[in-house]
Amino acid sequence: MGDFQNKAEELKGSAKEAFGDVTDNEDLQAEGAAEKQKAEVKQAAEDVKDAFGR
Repeated sequence: MGDFQNKAEELKGSAKEAFGDVTDNEDLQAEGAAEKQKAEVKQAAEDVKDAFGR
């Protein structure tokens, strides 16, 4: 998965989390935060792979 896809997943999670904040939906907030965190971890793994030349 490339940088673009990871960023798209991160933005989707952020949007879901923000919508949960607005609607006071704790489940949606948590789901969005988890998706955002997962995308950030994937991106960090890609960065490590890139640093070591894959």
